[in-house]
Amino acid sequence: MAQFRLQGSKVLAVDLTGDAVKAKNGSMVAYDGQMAFKKMTGGGEGLRGMVTRRLTGEQMTVMEVQGHGTCFFADRASEINLVNLRGEKLYVESSNLLCTDAGLRTGTTFTGLRGGATGNGLFTTTVEGNGQAAIMSDGPAVVLRVSAQYPLSVDPGAYIAHTGNLQQSFQSGITFRTLIGEGSGEAFQIRFEGEGLVYVQPSERNTIGGDI
Repeated sequence: MAQFRLQGSKVLAVDLTGDAVKAKNGSMVAYDGQMAFKKMTGGGEGLRGMVTRRLTGEQMTVMEVQGHGTCFFADRASEINLVNLRGEKLYVESSNLLCTDAGLRTGTTFTGLRGGATGNGLFTTTVEGNGQAAIMSDGPAVVLRVSAQYPLSVDPGAYIAHTGNLQQSFQSGITFRTLIGEGSGEAFQIRFEGEGLVYVQPSERNTIGGDI
């Protein structure tokens, strides 16, 4: 299995011994050894992925890299966070997904929650199986635990990813942005309930005022 390790906080090094990884197209900055490259279309595999891409207009292009040696990946000096999956499912915004073990299954799931985020549709990318994934954040990501006693509300522009048995819902009305006088529509947050982890970035991506 490919070995993921960080070189600092903004470069991902992946050691390959004949195995493969899938990475965001254009994110490779260097490699050594013998590598073969194959361009793929992301956003899910099979017919469902094709339909989803057509509905969302999202062309998430990924490349498969296979060989012997070390590959180095980075994207716009974003901070990189490693997620170890042991059979569970990772939900992540496609723009925040950098690299996964080729053996992990990728797909899409309908959420209908974050349509207000620029560049993000009503679908979230899913990564499932046993292996590693690298996700990106604008600034060091904070990992917040959600429990039955402590539900979590997140600004949609700060959300990156989550794992675990979590239910998502709208929470409209008074929000962080309402209090500081931003936004022009009905502001909302994403509320997570259940048991799991939520990855949040300290710098919000552009959203339509965090509004709907």
